[in-house]
Amino acid sequence: MRLHTLLEVLPFYSVQGEGDPVISNIANHHKKVKNGDLFICINGLEIDSHSLANEAEKSGASAILAERGIEANVPVIIVPDTKKSMAILADHFYKQPSHQLLLVGVTGTNGKTTTTHLIDQIFTNCGIMTGMIGTLHIKVGDELQISHNTTPDSLTLQQTFKRFCDKGVRSAVMEVSSHALDQGRVQGCDYDIAVFTNLTQDHLDYHKSMDDYRNAKGLLFSQLGNTYFKKTPKYAIINKDDAAADYFIGVTAAHVFTYGLSPSADFYARDIVLKATETSFTLVSPFGEREMQFKLAGQFNVYNALAAIATASAAGISIEDSVRSLEGAPGVRGRFETISEGQPFSVIVDYAHTPDGLKNVLETIRTIAKGKVIVVVGCGGDRDKVKRPIMAEIACEYGDYAIFTSDNPRTEDPGDILKDMESGVVGKEYQLIEDRKEAIKEALSLAGTEDVVLIAGKGHETYQIIGTNVYDFDDREVARQIIKGM
Repeated sequence: MRLHTLLEVLPFYSVQGEGDPVISNIANHHKKVKNGDLFICINGLEIDSHSLANEAEKSGASAILAERGIEANVPVIIVPDTKKSMAILADHFYKQPSHQLLLVGVTGTNGKTTTTHLIDQIFTNCGIMTGMIGTLHIKVGDELQISHNTTPDSLTLQQTFKRFCDKGVRSAVMEVSSHALDQGRVQGCDYDIAVFTNLTQDHLDYHKSMDDYRNAKGLLFSQLGNTYFKKTPKYAIINKDDAAADYFIGVTAAHVFTYGLSPSADFYARDIVLKATETSFTLVSPFGEREMQFKLAGQFNVYNALAAIATASAAGISIEDSVRSLEGAPGVRGRFETISEGQPFSVIVDYAHTPDGLKNVLETIRTIAKGKVIVVVGCGGDRDKVKRPIMAEIACEYGDYAIFTSDNPRTEDPGDILKDMESGVVGKEYQLIEDRKEAIKEALSLAGTEDVVLIAGKGHETYQIIGTNVYDFDDREVARQIIKGM
Protein backbone atom coordinates (compact mmCIF):
# COMPACT_ATOMS: atom_id res chain seq x y z
CA MET A 1 0.00 0.00 0.00
CA ARG A 2 1.34 3.44 -0.92
CA LEU A 3 1.81 5.89 1.93
CA HIS A 4 -0.74 8.36 0.55
CA THR A 5 -3.35 5.58 0.33
CA LEU A 6 -2.70 4.54 3.91
CA LEU A 7 -3.04 8.13 5.12
CA GLU A 8 -6.40 8.66 3.42
CA VAL A 9 -8.22 7.57 6.59
CA LEU A 10 -6.64 10.32 8.74
CA PRO A 11 -8.66 13.56 8.90
CA PHE A 12 -5.57 15.80 8.89
CA TYR A 13 -1.82 15.64 9.28
CA SER A 14 1.32 17.38 8.12
CA VAL A 15 4.26 15.86 6.27
CA GLN A 16 7.93 16.58 6.76
CA GLY A 17 10.01 15.49 3.77
CA GLU A 18 8.99 14.11 0.40
CA GLY A 19 8.13 10.77 -1.13
CA ASP A 20 5.31 8.27 -1.39
CA PRO A 21 6.92 4.93 -0.51
CA VAL A 22 5.20 1.58 -0.51
CA ILE A 23 4.38 0.56 3.06
CA SER A 24 4.90 -3.17 3.55
CA ASN A 25 3.98 -3.32 7.23
CA ILE A 26 3.51 -1.26 10.39
CA ALA A 27 5.69 -1.43 13.52
CA ASN A 28 5.72 0.45 16.83
CA HIS A 29 8.91 -1.10 18.23
CA HIS A 30 12.21 -0.07 16.66
CA LYS A 31 13.65 -3.59 17.01
CA LYS A 32 10.79 -5.08 14.99
CA VAL A 33 11.17 -2.73 12.03
CA LYS A 34 11.90 -4.27 8.63
CA ASN A 35 12.45 -2.82 5.17
CA GLY A 36 9.47 -0.83 3.95
CA ASP A 37 7.74 -0.49 7.34
CA LEU A 38 5.93 2.53 8.72
CA PHE A 39 7.40 3.14 12.18
CA ILE A 40 5.02 4.67 14.72
CA CYS A 41 6.55 6.71 17.56
CA ILE A 42 4.73 6.23 20.87
CA ASN A 43 5.19 8.43 23.91
CA GLY A 44 4.80 5.71 26.53
CA LEU A 45 4.93 5.64 30.31
CA GLU A 46 8.57 4.52 30.38
CA ILE A 47 9.98 5.23 26.90
CA ASP A 48 9.29 7.91 24.31
CA SER A 49 10.13 6.11 21.08
CA HIS A 50 10.48 9.38 19.17
CA SER A 51 14.10 9.12 20.34
CA LEU A 52 14.38 5.78 18.54
CA ALA A 53 13.07 6.91 15.17
CA ASN A 54 16.55 7.10 13.67
CA GLU A 55 17.23 3.52 14.79
CA ALA A 56 14.03 2.49 13.04
CA GLU A 57 15.12 4.30 9.89
CA LYS A 58 18.45 2.46 9.93
CA SER A 59 16.52 -0.81 10.17
CA GLY A 60 14.63 0.01 6.99
CA ALA A 61 11.62 2.14 7.95
CA SER A 62 10.36 3.91 4.82
CA ALA A 63 8.20 6.42 6.75
CA ILE A 64 7.70 7.58 10.33
CA LEU A 65 4.53 8.61 12.17
CA ALA A 66 5.24 11.05 15.00
CA GLU A 67 3.75 13.77 17.20
CA ARG A 68 6.57 16.22 16.46
CA GLY A 69 9.21 16.90 13.86
CA ILE A 70 12.13 14.47 13.58
CA GLU A 71 15.30 14.68 11.57
CA ALA A 72 15.05 11.84 9.07
CA ASN A 73 15.72 10.97 5.44
CA VAL A 74 12.25 9.45 5.01
CA PRO A 75 8.80 11.11 5.14
CA VAL A 76 7.68 12.01 8.66
CA ILE A 77 3.92 12.26 9.14
CA ILE A 78 3.03 14.45 12.10
CA VAL A 79 -0.29 13.92 13.92
CA PRO A 80 -1.65 15.14 17.27
CA ASP A 81 -1.94 11.64 18.80
CA THR A 82 0.05 8.70 17.42
CA LYS A 83 -1.81 6.12 19.56
CA LYS A 84 -5.16 7.17 18.13
CA SER A 85 -3.75 7.35 14.60
CA MET A 86 -2.13 3.92 15.06
CA ALA A 87 -5.54 2.37 15.74
CA ILE A 88 -7.03 4.01 12.65
CA LEU A 89 -4.13 3.16 10.34
CA ALA A 90 -3.80 -0.44 11.56
CA ASP A 91 -7.50 -1.08 11.02
CA HIS A 92 -7.21 0.34 7.48
CA PHE A 93 -3.89 -1.30 6.55
CA TYR A 94 -4.99 -4.81 7.58
CA LYS A 95 -8.35 -4.35 5.81
CA GLN A 96 -10.59 -4.11 8.90
CA PRO A 97 -10.16 -7.73 10.02
CA SER A 98 -12.36 -7.41 13.11
CA HIS A 99 -15.31 -6.68 10.79
CA GLN A 100 -14.83 -10.16 9.32
CA LEU A 101 -15.10 -11.83 12.74
CA LEU A 102 -17.82 -12.37 15.28
CA LEU A 103 -15.93 -10.43 17.96
CA VAL A 104 -16.73 -10.88 21.65
CA GLY A 105 -15.18 -8.64 24.32
CA VAL A 106 -15.36 -9.57 28.02
CA THR A 107 -14.68 -6.98 30.71
CA GLY A 108 -15.03 -6.91 34.50
CA THR A 109 -12.88 -7.10 37.62
CA ASN A 110 -13.05 -10.87 38.04
CA GLY A 111 -14.03 -13.78 35.81
CA LYS A 112 -12.78 -12.47 32.45
CA THR A 113 -10.36 -15.32 31.82
CA THR A 114 -12.71 -18.15 32.80
CA THR A 115 -15.63 -16.61 30.90
CA THR A 116 -13.62 -16.21 27.69
CA HIS A 117 -12.45 -19.83 27.96
CA LEU A 118 -16.02 -21.06 28.44
CA ILE A 119 -17.24 -19.05 25.45
CA ASP A 120 -14.36 -20.45 23.39
CA GLN A 121 -15.30 -23.96 24.53
CA ILE A 122 -18.89 -23.52 23.32
CA PHE A 123 -17.95 -21.98 19.98
CA THR A 124 -15.26 -24.59 19.31
CA ASN A 125 -17.53 -27.51 20.22
CA CYS A 126 -20.11 -26.12 17.80
CA GLY A 127 -17.61 -26.27 14.96
CA ILE A 128 -16.76 -22.56 14.92
CA MET A 129 -13.02 -22.00 14.58
CA THR A 130 -12.25 -19.46 17.29
CA GLY A 131 -9.36 -17.20 18.21
CA MET A 132 -8.83 -16.07 21.80
CA ILE A 133 -6.86 -13.18 23.30
CA GLY A 134 -6.33 -12.85 27.04
CA THR A 135 -4.27 -13.15 30.19
CA LEU A 136 -3.12 -16.73 29.64
CA HIS A 137 -2.31 -16.67 25.94
CA ILE A 138 -3.34 -15.84 22.40
CA LYS A 139 -4.97 -18.86 20.75
CA VAL A 140 -5.58 -19.45 17.04
CA GLY A 141 -7.50 -22.70 16.71
CA ASP A 142 -5.18 -25.14 18.52
CA GLU A 143 -2.07 -22.92 18.31
CA LEU A 144 -0.98 -21.01 21.43
CA GLN A 145 1.42 -18.11 21.86
CA ILE A 146 2.50 -16.10 24.89
CA SER A 147 0.37 -13.08 25.79
CA HIS A 148 2.27 -10.15 27.31
CA ASN A 149 -0.79 -8.07 28.22
CA THR A 150 -4.37 -8.98 29.01
CA THR A 151 -5.31 -6.70 26.10
CA PRO A 152 -2.58 -5.88 23.54
CA ASP A 153 -2.11 -2.46 21.91
CA SER A 154 -4.23 -1.54 18.89
CA LEU A 155 -1.56 -2.45 16.34
CA THR A 156 -0.95 -5.90 17.81
CA LEU A 157 -4.70 -6.46 17.99
CA GLN A 158 -5.29 -5.67 14.32
CA GLN A 159 -2.30 -7.81 13.32
CA THR A 160 -3.69 -10.64 15.43
CA PHE A 161 -7.17 -10.29 13.92
CA LYS A 162 -5.60 -10.38 10.44
CA ARG A 163 -3.77 -13.59 11.38
CA PHE A 164 -7.04 -15.01 12.69
CA CYS A 165 -8.75 -14.28 9.37
CA ASP A 166 -5.87 -15.75 7.35
CA LYS A 167 -6.12 -18.95 9.43
CA GLY A 168 -9.86 -19.31 8.78
CA VAL A 169 -11.01 -18.14 12.21
CA ARG A 170 -14.68 -17.08 12.25
CA SER A 171 -15.03 -15.74 15.78
CA ALA A 172 -12.72 -14.15 18.33
CA VAL A 173 -13.13 -13.89 22.09
CA MET A 174 -10.98 -11.52 24.10
CA GLU A 175 -10.50 -10.07 27.56
CA VAL A 176 -10.80 -6.29 27.56
CA SER A 177 -9.10 -4.55 30.50
CA SER A 178 -10.06 -1.15 31.87
CA HIS A 179 -6.54 0.09 31.12
CA ALA A 180 -6.95 -0.92 27.46
CA LEU A 181 -10.28 0.87 27.19
CA ASP A 182 -8.99 4.02 28.88
CA GLN A 183 -5.84 4.08 26.71
CA GLY A 184 -7.70 3.50 23.45
CA ARG A 185 -6.06 0.14 22.71
CA VAL A 186 -9.32 -1.34 21.39
CA GLN A 187 -10.26 1.58 19.18
CA GLY A 188 -11.01 0.24 15.72
CA CYS A 189 -12.27 -3.10 17.04
CA ASP A 190 -15.76 -3.90 15.76
CA TYR A 191 -17.28 -5.76 18.71
CA ASP A 192 -20.48 -7.70 18.14
CA ILE A 193 -21.00 -8.81 21.74
CA ALA A 194 -19.75 -7.15 24.94
CA VAL A 195 -19.88 -8.99 28.27
CA PHE A 196 -19.79 -7.47 31.77
CA THR A 197 -18.85 -9.86 34.59
CA ASN A 198 -18.69 -7.68 37.73
CA LEU A 199 -17.20 -4.52 39.20
CA THR A 200 -15.27 -4.62 42.47
CA GLN A 201 -12.26 -2.75 43.82
CA ASP A 202 -9.08 -2.98 41.77
CA HIS A 203 -6.64 -0.77 39.83
CA LEU A 204 -7.37 2.33 41.92
CA ASP A 205 -3.70 3.23 41.59
CA TYR A 206 -4.52 3.94 37.94
CA HIS A 207 -8.18 5.00 37.85
CA LYS A 208 -8.16 6.98 41.12
CA SER A 209 -11.86 6.29 41.88
CA MET A 210 -14.42 3.52 41.42
CA ASP A 211 -16.46 5.84 39.18
CA ASP A 212 -13.44 6.33 36.90
CA TYR A 213 -12.88 2.58 36.88
CA ARG A 214 -16.53 1.89 36.05
CA ASN A 215 -16.63 4.57 33.36
CA ALA A 216 -13.57 3.10 31.65
CA LYS A 217 -15.25 -0.29 31.42
CA GLY A 218 -18.41 1.42 30.22
CA LEU A 219 -16.60 2.48 27.05
CA LEU A 220 -16.85 -1.09 25.73
CA PHE A 221 -20.64 -0.84 25.87
CA SER A 222 -21.10 2.76 24.79
CA GLN A 223 -18.92 2.08 21.72
CA LEU A 224 -20.81 -1.09 20.84
CA GLY A 225 -22.85 0.44 18.05
CA ASN A 226 -25.82 2.73 17.65
CA THR A 227 -27.85 1.14 14.88
CA TYR A 228 -30.26 -1.78 14.62
CA PHE A 229 -30.03 -2.22 10.86
CA LYS A 230 -26.83 -4.19 10.55
CA LYS A 231 -26.68 -7.77 9.34
CA THR A 232 -25.19 -8.80 12.68
CA PRO A 233 -26.99 -7.15 15.64
CA LYS A 234 -24.98 -6.00 18.65
CA TYR A 235 -25.56 -7.46 22.11
CA ALA A 236 -24.55 -6.46 25.64
CA ILE A 237 -24.44 -9.32 28.17
CA ILE A 238 -24.81 -7.87 31.69
CA ASN A 239 -24.52 -9.39 35.18
CA LYS A 240 -27.87 -8.29 36.60
CA ASP A 241 -26.80 -9.00 40.20
CA ASP A 242 -23.94 -6.50 40.12
CA ALA A 243 -24.56 -3.05 41.62
CA ALA A 244 -23.25 -1.41 38.43
CA ALA A 245 -25.61 -3.34 36.11
CA ASP A 246 -28.00 -0.45 35.50
CA TYR A 247 -25.11 1.82 34.55
CA PHE A 248 -23.86 -0.59 31.88
CA ILE A 249 -27.36 -1.21 30.59
CA GLY A 250 -27.89 2.54 30.40
CA VAL A 251 -24.76 3.38 28.40
CA THR A 252 -25.36 0.96 25.53
CA ALA A 253 -27.70 1.14 22.57
CA ALA A 254 -27.24 -2.58 21.90
CA HIS A 255 -29.72 -5.35 22.65
CA VAL A 256 -29.29 -6.50 26.26
CA PHE A 257 -29.29 -10.00 27.76
CA THR A 258 -28.97 -10.11 31.55
CA TYR A 259 -27.85 -13.02 33.69
CA GLY A 260 -27.78 -13.73 37.41
CA LEU A 261 -29.17 -15.83 40.23
CA SER A 262 -32.68 -14.38 40.44
CA PRO A 263 -35.71 -14.63 38.12
CA SER A 264 -35.35 -10.93 37.23
CA ALA A 265 -32.47 -11.89 34.90
CA ASP A 266 -33.02 -13.22 31.37
CA PHE A 267 -30.66 -16.14 32.03
CA TYR A 268 -30.62 -17.34 35.64
CA ALA A 269 -29.65 -20.34 37.73
CA ARG A 270 -31.82 -22.00 40.36
CA ASP A 271 -31.43 -25.10 42.51
CA ILE A 272 -27.67 -24.60 42.65
CA VAL A 273 -25.66 -27.44 44.20
CA LEU A 274 -22.00 -26.70 44.94
CA LYS A 275 -19.50 -29.51 45.47
CA ALA A 276 -15.72 -29.69 45.81
CA THR A 277 -15.09 -30.61 42.18
CA GLU A 278 -18.33 -29.85 40.35
CA THR A 279 -21.43 -27.67 40.25
CA SER A 280 -24.99 -28.32 39.12
CA PHE A 281 -27.98 -26.06 38.60
CA THR A 282 -31.11 -25.55 36.55
CA LEU A 283 -30.64 -23.03 33.76
CA VAL A 284 -33.69 -20.89 33.07
CA SER A 285 -33.60 -18.78 29.91
CA PRO A 286 -35.85 -17.16 27.28
CA PHE A 287 -35.11 -20.25 25.19
CA GLY A 288 -36.15 -22.87 27.76
CA GLU A 289 -34.89 -24.68 30.87
CA ARG A 290 -32.08 -27.20 31.07
CA GLU A 291 -30.41 -29.16 33.86
CA MET A 292 -26.67 -28.57 33.89
CA GLN A 293 -23.69 -30.13 35.64
CA PHE A 294 -20.10 -29.05 35.03
CA LYS A 295 -16.63 -29.53 36.49
CA LEU A 296 -15.94 -26.02 37.81
CA ALA A 297 -16.52 -25.35 41.51
CA GLY A 298 -17.96 -22.25 43.16
CA GLN A 299 -20.87 -19.88 42.79
CA PHE A 300 -18.64 -17.45 40.90
CA ASN A 301 -18.32 -20.08 38.18
CA VAL A 302 -22.10 -20.30 37.94
CA TYR A 303 -21.99 -16.62 36.94
CA ASN A 304 -19.21 -17.33 34.44
CA ALA A 305 -21.21 -20.19 32.90
CA LEU A 306 -24.35 -18.04 32.65
CA ALA A 307 -22.37 -15.26 30.95
CA ALA A 308 -20.97 -17.76 28.44
CA ILE A 309 -24.38 -19.28 27.69
CA ALA A 310 -26.01 -15.86 27.23
CA THR A 311 -23.17 -14.87 24.89
CA ALA A 312 -23.57 -18.04 22.86
CA SER A 313 -27.32 -17.43 22.62
CA ALA A 314 -26.66 -13.93 21.28
CA ALA A 315 -24.40 -15.57 18.68
CA GLY A 316 -27.23 -17.88 17.61
CA ILE A 317 -26.09 -21.06 19.39
CA SER A 318 -28.79 -23.19 20.97
CA ILE A 319 -29.10 -23.69 24.72
CA GLU A 320 -28.73 -27.44 24.19
CA ASP A 321 -25.38 -27.02 22.42
CA SER A 322 -24.12 -24.55 25.05
CA VAL A 323 -25.01 -26.79 27.99
CA ARG A 324 -23.52 -29.86 26.31
CA SER A 325 -20.30 -27.97 25.61
CA LEU A 326 -19.87 -26.67 29.16
CA GLU A 327 -20.61 -30.00 30.79
CA GLY A 328 -17.35 -31.24 29.29
CA ALA A 329 -15.36 -28.05 29.87
CA PRO A 330 -12.05 -28.53 31.72
CA GLY A 331 -10.86 -26.18 34.43
CA VAL A 332 -8.83 -23.07 33.59
CA ARG A 333 -5.15 -22.97 34.50
CA GLY A 334 -4.54 -21.18 37.81
CA ARG A 335 -8.25 -20.71 38.51
CA PHE A 336 -9.30 -22.79 41.52
CA GLU A 337 -6.74 -25.34 40.38
CA THR A 338 -6.27 -28.33 42.68
CA ILE A 339 -2.73 -29.58 43.38
CA SER A 340 -2.75 -33.28 44.19
CA GLU A 341 0.41 -35.23 45.00
CA GLY A 342 -1.13 -37.79 47.32
CA GLN A 343 -1.20 -35.51 50.38
CA PRO A 344 -4.02 -35.96 52.97
CA PHE A 345 -5.11 -32.32 52.68
CA SER A 346 -6.30 -30.14 49.80
CA VAL A 347 -4.20 -27.49 48.04
CA ILE A 348 -5.84 -24.94 45.76
CA VAL A 349 -4.02 -22.34 43.64
CA ASP A 350 -6.09 -19.38 42.46
CA TYR A 351 -5.44 -16.05 40.76
CA ALA A 352 -7.60 -14.21 43.34
CA HIS A 353 -5.82 -10.88 43.65
CA THR A 354 -8.72 -8.56 44.46
CA PRO A 355 -10.79 -8.37 47.67
CA ASP A 356 -13.92 -9.68 45.96
CA GLY A 357 -12.03 -12.43 44.14
CA LEU A 358 -10.40 -13.63 47.37
CA LYS A 359 -13.72 -13.52 49.22
CA ASN A 360 -15.48 -15.54 46.50
CA VAL A 361 -12.82 -18.25 46.50
CA LEU A 362 -12.73 -18.50 50.29
CA GLU A 363 -16.52 -18.64 50.52
CA THR A 364 -16.44 -21.56 48.07
CA ILE A 365 -13.70 -23.31 50.05
CA ARG A 366 -15.75 -22.86 53.23
CA THR A 367 -18.58 -24.89 51.70
CA ILE A 368 -16.28 -27.86 51.00
CA ALA A 369 -13.68 -27.70 53.79
CA LYS A 370 -13.98 -30.26 56.57
CA GLY A 371 -10.90 -29.05 58.41
CA LYS A 372 -9.02 -25.75 58.77
CA VAL A 373 -8.60 -23.26 55.93
CA ILE A 374 -5.05 -21.88 55.67
CA VAL A 375 -4.52 -18.88 53.37
CA VAL A 376 -1.30 -17.74 51.71
CA VAL A 377 -1.75 -14.32 50.13
CA GLY A 378 0.20 -11.20 49.18
CA CYS A 379 -0.36 -7.96 47.31
CA GLY A 380 1.51 -6.64 44.30
CA GLY A 381 3.92 -3.73 44.54
CA ASP A 382 3.51 -0.46 42.60
CA ARG A 383 -0.22 -1.16 42.46
CA ASP A 384 -3.44 -0.29 44.32
CA LYS A 385 -2.42 0.17 47.97
CA VAL A 386 -5.98 0.71 49.22
CA LYS A 387 -6.92 -2.95 48.76
CA ARG A 388 -3.99 -4.33 50.82
CA PRO A 389 -5.56 -4.14 54.30
CA ILE A 390 -8.88 -5.29 52.83
CA MET A 391 -7.27 -8.39 51.31
CA ALA A 392 -5.63 -9.19 54.64
CA GLU A 393 -8.89 -8.70 56.53
CA ILE A 394 -10.74 -11.07 54.18
CA ALA A 395 -8.00 -13.70 54.51
CA CYS A 396 -8.32 -13.62 58.30
CA GLU A 397 -12.12 -13.44 58.32
CA TYR A 398 -12.72 -16.38 55.99
CA GLY A 399 -9.60 -18.40 56.75
CA ASP A 400 -8.63 -20.04 60.02
CA TYR A 401 -5.03 -18.99 59.64
CA ALA A 402 -3.36 -16.51 57.27
CA ILE A 403 0.21 -16.14 56.06
CA PHE A 404 1.00 -12.82 54.37
CA THR A 405 3.85 -12.91 51.86
CA SER A 406 5.25 -11.34 48.71
CA ASP A 407 3.33 -11.40 45.43
CA ASN A 408 5.14 -9.35 42.77
CA PRO A 409 6.70 -6.61 44.94
CA ARG A 410 8.27 -4.93 41.89
CA THR A 411 10.13 -1.80 43.00
CA GLU A 412 8.45 -1.53 46.41
CA ASP A 413 9.98 -2.83 49.62
CA PRO A 414 8.14 -6.11 50.36
CA GLY A 415 8.22 -5.24 54.05
CA ASP A 416 6.28 -2.03 53.40
CA ILE A 417 3.63 -3.98 51.48
CA LEU A 418 3.25 -6.40 54.40
CA LYS A 419 2.89 -3.48 56.83
CA ASP A 420 0.03 -2.14 54.70
CA MET A 421 -1.65 -5.54 54.87
CA GLU A 422 -1.13 -5.79 58.64
CA SER A 423 -3.04 -2.57 59.21
CA GLY A 424 -6.27 -4.39 58.32
CA VAL A 425 -5.96 -7.27 60.79
CA VAL A 426 -5.22 -5.81 64.21
CA GLY A 427 -5.87 -8.46 66.85
CA LYS A 428 -6.06 -11.35 64.36
CA GLU A 429 -3.74 -14.37 64.17
CA TYR A 430 -1.40 -14.45 61.18
CA GLN A 431 2.23 -14.77 60.11
CA LEU A 432 4.44 -12.56 57.98
CA ILE A 433 6.86 -14.49 55.75
CA GLU A 434 8.39 -12.30 53.09
CA ASP A 435 9.85 -15.15 51.00
CA ARG A 436 6.93 -16.63 49.04
CA LYS A 437 8.39 -20.12 48.79
CA GLU A 438 8.97 -20.22 52.54
CA ALA A 439 5.41 -18.97 53.11
CA ILE A 440 3.99 -21.78 50.98
CA LYS A 441 6.22 -24.29 52.75
CA GLU A 442 5.01 -23.08 56.16
CA ALA A 443 1.35 -23.29 55.12
CA LEU A 444 1.76 -26.84 53.84
CA SER A 445 3.59 -27.89 56.99
CA LEU A 446 0.69 -26.60 59.11
CA ALA A 447 -1.95 -28.49 57.14
CA GLY A 448 -3.51 -31.56 58.70
CA THR A 449 -5.82 -34.22 57.34
CA GLU A 450 -8.86 -32.69 55.55
CA ASP A 451 -7.50 -29.12 55.86
CA VAL A 452 -7.47 -26.84 52.81
CA VAL A 453 -4.52 -24.63 51.84
CA LEU A 454 -5.31 -21.76 49.46
CA ILE A 455 -2.34 -20.18 47.66
CA ALA A 456 -3.81 -16.98 46.26
CA GLY A 457 -2.79 -14.11 44.03
CA LYS A 458 -0.63 -15.46 41.21
CA GLY A 459 -2.56 -18.39 39.79
CA HIS A 460 -1.25 -19.18 36.30
CA GLU A 461 1.78 -16.86 36.55
CA THR A 462 5.17 -18.54 36.17
CA TYR A 463 7.28 -15.64 37.39
CA GLN A 464 7.84 -13.24 40.25
CA ILE A 465 8.90 -9.62 39.74
CA ILE A 466 11.29 -8.37 42.42
CA GLY A 467 12.76 -4.95 41.76
CA THR A 468 13.08 -4.79 38.00
CA ASN A 469 14.09 -8.44 37.67
CA VAL A 470 11.82 -11.29 36.62
CA TYR A 471 12.43 -14.65 38.29
CA ASP A 472 10.96 -18.08 37.54
CA PHE A 473 8.25 -18.82 40.09
CA ASP A 474 5.12 -20.94 39.73
CA ASP A 475 2.93 -21.43 42.82
CA ARG A 476 1.72 -24.76 41.46
CA GLU A 477 5.18 -26.21 40.85
CA VAL A 478 6.55 -24.86 44.13
CA ALA A 479 3.67 -26.50 46.01
CA ARG A 480 4.20 -29.80 44.19
CA GLN A 481 7.93 -29.83 44.97
CA ILE A 482 7.36 -29.08 48.64
CA ILE A 483 4.65 -31.75 48.97
CA LYS A 484 6.89 -34.36 47.31
CA GLY A 485 9.66 -33.42 49.74
CA MET A 486 7.33 -33.91 52.68
